[in-house]
Amino acid sequence: MTPFAVAGVQMYVNALHPNVEGMIQRLDILMARFPWTQMVLFSELAPYGPLNKFALPVQNEAIDQFCAAAKKHNVWLIPGSMFEKTPEGKIYNTATVINPQGEVISNYRKMFPFRPYEEGVEAGTGFCVFDVPDVGRFGLSICYDIWFPETTRELTSQGVEVLLHPVLTGTTDREAELSIARATAAQFQCYVFDVNGLGAGGVGRSCVIDPSATVLHQSAGQEDMFPIELDLDMVRRQRETGMKGLGQVLKSFRDRSTDFSVYDRSSGTDAYLKTLGPLETPRQGSRAGIHVDVPAEVETKDINPAEGAAAPEEPIPFAIEAASG
Repeated sequence: MTPFAVAGVQMYVNALHPNVEGMIQRLDILMARFPWTQMVLFSELAPYGPLNKFALPVQNEAIDQFCAAAKKHNVWLIPGSMFEKTPEGKIYNTATVINPQGEVISNYRKMFPFRPYEEGVEAGTGFCVFDVPDVGRFGLSICYDIWFPETTRELTSQGVEVLLHPVLTGTTDREAELSIARATAAQFQCYVFDVNGLGAGGVGRSCVIDPSATVLHQSAGQEDMFPIELDLDMVRRQRETGMKGLGQVLKSFRDRSTDFSVYDRSSGTDAYLKTLGPLETPRQGSRAGIHVDVPAEVETKDINPAEGAAAPEEPIPFAIEAASG
């Protein structure tokens, strides 16, 4: 057994005021209650909330405070993410990995901003993989990234055994996201540690899932601290022999007999995707995706109340058909 204790912190996030001090206070409480914890993960955009007007340089005072807190408690710390503003004025959604010595060892920029809603945020292009000595390999993915299995495929192909997944989901698709988290654990035979916030930080319902897609913990809609001891040997055993001795999906993908032309943008395989219209926020009454013919005027007969309503002589033309682009 290779045990390692990871704790998630699901907390209320303010949109207009910093949450840094509250995060550090909760970390102090967590470590007083559960001193065996070795890594702590907060939710996406927990330090300053979801408004990118509060973007800061990647190295900032809050990061310095988190580094000091990680060193104080001798833990790995991922304080969610925050909006990063580069010297060129670009904005990224960036998560930082801090080791128990209080050193920043990696920064990860969200690869799939939640477009079209997460406007003005650039997409990152690099992956985050890091090793905890004598334990195993960890990877970072932020919120919407997990909806694209290619991101997890890249990480697990590099040996990632635990997917750390801070999210900010306050929308009606949280149920779907939880299903995707379970599917990700099964598809890639890894732990998924999914931490959501509350208030401006989300609707909660954080979860921890093991490589057999078993939910080890499911938060509700209130603040929660949940340390879970993971067993990295379970990942290795399952990847070798299959989930419950059955599907060996990583090896099956490795030994596949075909490559996928959809990933070659010049192949033309993705021609259908180009018919779907622009990536933009829907408008009120939008009929995007359907074609509707509604007559400008409908001729009606005079109705005699004694006779009731008369049916029109011709049916009203009303056709719905698939979009042609």
